[in-house]
Amino acid sequence: MPFWGQSIRARLTFWYTLLLLSSLVLFGGVSYFVTGRTLSENLDISLRSEVRWVRNFIEPQARKIKKSSRALEAVLQRRTSRPPSALAAAERDTTVRDSTADETDELWNSIFRHSLQSRKKTYIQIADLRGAIIYRSFNLGADSLVIADSLDLSSTQLTTGILSSEPIRIAALRTGNFTYLVGYPLGEVRDLLDSLYVIFLILIPIAALISVVGGFALARKSLQPVDELARAAERITAQNLDQPLPVPHPDEEIGRLTTTINDMTRRLHDSFARVSEFSADASHELRTPLTVVRGEIELALRSSRNPAEYRRVLETTLEEVLRMSTIVENLLLLAKADQRSYQAHFTEVSLHELLDELAEDGEVLAEHKKIRLQVASTGPVTIVGDRVRLRQLFLNLIDNAIKYTPEGGRVTLAVQQRNGEALFRVEDTGIGIPEEEIGKIFERFYRVDKARSRELGGSGLGLSIARWIAELHRGTITVVSRPNEGSIFTVMLPLS
Repeated sequence: MPFWGQSIRARLTFWYTLLLLSSLVLFGGVSYFVTGRTLSENLDISLRSEVRWVRNFIEPQARKIKKSSRALEAVLQRRTSRPPSALAAAERDTTVRDSTADETDELWNSIFRHSLQSRKKTYIQIADLRGAIIYRSFNLGADSLVIADSLDLSSTQLTTGILSSEPIRIAALRTGNFTYLVGYPLGEVRDLLDSLYVIFLILIPIAALISVVGGFALARKSLQPVDELARAAERITAQNLDQPLPVPHPDEEIGRLTTTINDMTRRLHDSFARVSEFSADASHELRTPLTVVRGEIELALRSSRNPAEYRRVLETTLEEVLRMSTIVENLLLLAKADQRSYQAHFTEVSLHELLDELAEDGEVLAEHKKIRLQVASTGPVTIVGDRVRLRQLFLNLIDNAIKYTPEGGRVTLAVQQRNGEALFRVEDTGIGIPEEEIGKIFERFYRVDKARSRELGGSGLGLSIARWIAELHRGTITVVSRPNEGSIFTVMLPLS
């Protein structure tokens, strides 16, 4: 892969330079086009103004000009054959001149002086109605401005002609006395545009070079915090996940990225801690029944026993194996829940009918402790859910309530419908849960009283599974408890 495809600095420099060059080329093209159009429009406006000025200056004196055609011809010859410096001397040498010729000569002198004050290359040509040229600028020499005969000169017309092999822009206007032509070489406009083109041709490569160097330096400076962050992140291991990276500017992009990485490492640290704790708890839970099984078997093998004693050993072993099997099944179920690979089977479930079945199982569990099991139902309640998992959820809560309720206590089961939700409630008169422990009871392998729980056969996974099943059905579990008074577990499930 090329370097520019691997380095963010190179890519940023490349795209920055490409964007700048594209902008400069676009700006140069637009500027060239707009400048050329503006120069052409201004030239046309200037030529129109010039031809109208000449017309307005000549027309009031057109009668005098017509009366001195010979004088006009002599003046024309002088104007076209001599430069302005020799003009005054030639006029002083003229000995025969009538008053009309003098006035006409002064008229042409005024136009001549006006052309000197205007653009140096502005050409002025005046012809009578027969087409005979009676005045033209000295810079025309012996050439003449020529326009197409098909032009309608009743108003000012603009056209392009050729003068000495060069294009020229001409403004033409005809009156009842004369035809007025004012021209300007287009080469002047082209020279200005060529100069602008050369300027862009020089500046754009210079700007490209500056953008490459400056863009790379800017990208390097901007990405320096990223390099420092990468070096700091490389030092993170599983042993120091609890050490956050420094965040010098939390409101900037790099600061927000650093904060995100710190949040990620904190979550990883918590996950690793939970995995470590989970592994330790799982090992401990499985080690206890394995130790019991091993001890019973070793004791039975040390000496001969009668059939009754062997039977007792087998019963104890089976009991511990069943306990381990339950733990393993629960762990597999939670693993599927974590991987979101469990396939639920949703159907319509009648909670009041399910409650009746659970009550029968609960009476069997509560019988040996002489616990009174009560059932309260407000009527039929039907939801959509996984019947097998819902039964497991409710049975875990009932089993916990019976386990932690002293002999002679009471456990109450209730189902009701409220505000679009189905409520399943398990209330007991057991030992209760301290307030500071309520938020932890749904964690895996967590037990408020670990010694008492093991005596009762608990593994600390029942409430974790219960919460997962409730969340699987988009529901929740809440707990209200007081030590030595009892607890109330309430499962809220949506009806639809």
